[in-house]
Amino acid sequence: MINYFTDFILVAACVIGITAVNGVVTNAIGEKWFGGKRHSHIFDQSEQIQSGWNKVGGNKKR
Repeated sequence: MINYFTDFILVAACVIGITAVNGVVTNAIGEKWFGGKRHSHIFDQSEQIQSGWNKVGGNKKR
């Protein structure tokens, strides 16, 4: 019975690990191949829009 649970945990860890790595690799390939030349333009535009916003949370006053 212990062997069953050991195998189950190993297979589950492999499935979760492969899925996580697959997601990261697929995202990187998608950004490189299909991201176009204006990849950083979207990030810069978003940063410019949010530049005047107030910061929310993370400030603990005692």
